[in-house]
Amino acid sequence: MMKLIVCVKVINGEINPFDESALECALSLSDDVTVVSMGPKSAESVLQSLTRLGAKVILISDKLYAGSDTLATAYILSETIKKLDYDLILCGRQSVDGDTAQVGPMLSAKLGVDVVTNVITLDKELNAKTRLGEVKIKTPSVVTIERGYYLRLPSIFSKLGEVAVWDNTKICCDVSKCGLDGSPTRVLKTFQSRSGKRKCQFINMSELIPLVKSLREQDFQKTEQSLSKEKLKSVWAIGEKVLPKAQEIADDVVLITETKPEKIAEMARVQKPSVILWNADTEGRKNAPIVAAMLDTGLCADCTSLEADGEKLIMYRPAKGGDITAKIKCITSPQMATVRTENESTEVIVSGGKGVRDSYDKLCSLAQELNAELAASRGLVDTGMAPYEHQIGLTGKMVSPKVYIAVGISGAVHHTCAIEGADVVIAINPDKNARIFEYADYGILSEL
Repeated sequence: MMKLIVCVKVINGEINPFDESALECALSLSDDVTVVSMGPKSAESVLQSLTRLGAKVILISDKLYAGSDTLATAYILSETIKKLDYDLILCGRQSVDGDTAQVGPMLSAKLGVDVVTNVITLDKELNAKTRLGEVKIKTPSVVTIERGYYLRLPSIFSKLGEVAVWDNTKICCDVSKCGLDGSPTRVLKTFQSRSGKRKCQFINMSELIPLVKSLREQDFQKTEQSLSKEKLKSVWAIGEKVLPKAQEIADDVVLITETKPEKIAEMARVQKPSVILWNADTEGRKNAPIVAAMLDTGLCADCTSLEADGEKLIMYRPAKGGDITAKIKCITSPQMATVRTENESTEVIVSGGKGVRDSYDKLCSLAQELNAELAASRGLVDTGMAPYEHQIGLTGKMVSPKVYIAVGISGAVHHTCAIEGADVVIAINPDKNARIFEYADYGILSEL
């Protein structure tokens, strides 16, 4: 029987939904499942409920670990897991409060095992369906699970078990690598994000088609993005997509075409770049954390804006899945970030959210009528109705079309930050208070 470990995070008294999916996946594969969670003692009661599902539970809790970023968290988890037997380690793809998707790949690097990310389904023969295709998973490996499994309810006959609480006297971590002092990324400030807001003019549904046709014929001039006044030295761009972003903050940019994280880490140790930038796509979100863990350096995920002061890179990213922007710096070298880059622009995109799950065929018909590219929000993709390749947002792709039509999309920040490059945004939603209207030029209060 396979021995499975599931890493779980408790957020505001609840299990992170991606981790719930990972746990259900594990329970469907084996009866030998151990849950490992890092957090305060207050998480113990939430975690204890998981013992009724037959899982053993370990809570990692020590004041020394407070304030740990993703690198420090991955280190502490790795030192804990080294004391356990396992065939696979399952994690949720990301947490809903951080959205970084870094801990799983970083954990694999710290343990020296393979990682397979974005797994949608996994069977007992370890055949996995991922966002990028099918793969056979080897043991031992770290596997990050998408939000596709639904955690079962415990049997009415099940009983609560004990939660084992481990502190640093049991785990024996290097204190210098834990907590705030061991965390190379620093949040300088957080503030309400108003970037991308527009003045919305409401129209009738009958005006949609003529409006789109007229907008297609207009010539929109793109505003040049301001560059940092004080440039950085020796900045690496991993791949051509992120090259323009690197050129905004540095005079001397080196394009790196190598894709294997082990090779990139080896090159960085020798050449010592001050900054390494990655595209925040599926590959970058997997490989950048591995390199960061290998180099014991900080990594800021899914940055929407960068600036430089001549020595330090200042990074901005949405936080907590809401309308908060965090200003972040890295105190170690190389400073690393994954950056949201725009895909090639197209004229018109029709994008659907959870609000069209009962009328997806109408969404497709609208896209066909407008000769538009079809897209989706994360909410619609998570239902399985739309493929991941269509996903627009912080965990999908950024776009810059002439016209972006958001249908049944509420307008969470992880979506609106990815459509800022659109010349015109049209929102269709029956909820007049939907956030999407704050980021639209035109609004239609209606079902599709």
